[in-house]
Amino acid sequence: MNNDVRLLALSEFLKTHRAKLKPNEVGLPAGGRRRTPGLRREEVAQLSGVSTTWYTWLEQGRDISVSPQVLDRIAHTLQLNEDERKYLFMLAHGQTASSATAESPPVMSAATKLILSEFRHFPTMVSDRRCNIVGWNEAAARVFMDFLLVPPDERNIIWILFTRKEFKALAVNWSDFVRGFLAIFRSYYGQYVGDPWYNEFIEKMGKANPEFRNFWNHNDVSSAPEVFIEFRHAKAGKMLFDLTSLLIQGHNDLRLSVYTPSAGSDTEEKMRQLMRKHD
Repeated sequence: MNNDVRLLALSEFLKTHRAKLKPNEVGLPAGGRRRTPGLRREEVAQLSGVSTTWYTWLEQGRDISVSPQVLDRIAHTLQLNEDERKYLFMLAHGQTASSATAESPPVMSAATKLILSEFRHFPTMVSDRRCNIVGWNEAAARVFMDFLLVPPDERNIIWILFTRKEFKALAVNWSDFVRGFLAIFRSYYGQYVGDPWYNEFIEKMGKANPEFRNFWNHNDVSSAPEVFIEFRHAKAGKMLFDLTSLLIQGHNDLRLSVYTPSAGSDTEEKMRQLMRKHD
């Protein structure tokens, strides 16, 4: 594992979440004008029961020893959710999964393929821990695009979101869509921070679309975010979906992303019509 990469990720994560909090949200007086947004380092240190110097070292990415008890207090101070807390522990303790640089491509089981085909009116995709699209059903092809027409090395959810104009035109609340998948991507990044592929891909994304960096710097983390999506489909018009992300148990880290029609909308009927047109 590249220790420098892990510590840099830890530093950025702590700074971002410290900046998100306002003094009154943690029971502190707002005080006078602040040069930077959010809490000060000394305030996080005070609330977490550690010295300002020690917390500064941690936030600077120095390789220091951190006990689980102290990390718990910092997580509580920064009001991290469970996924963010796990991410903090992985980065601080180096508890990341091993990563082989020469991996064989993930293979879907027969059961997963059957699930894909049975979700006839629910656009569904299967992706791996790098957010590469491993499989999809006909409904996903009709709503999003025919992924067979996308070069295999570009068949990545994050890459498509930021480089395909038709995807951005499709999603009305594109920002929510992006943040949901980037939260998943960062969850994997924390788990496999020793895999050089991630930093190479992040660098590549930043060059492909400057907007990527703005979203990535939010440091959102979630293993399974629930996202509401509004699409404006060229043939079906307005469509409302709830995105549910499910992990497929196994060694491949595969994930099932299912778009179910939102309750009270006419999206399910529109999906049926869309599928009938292509029967």
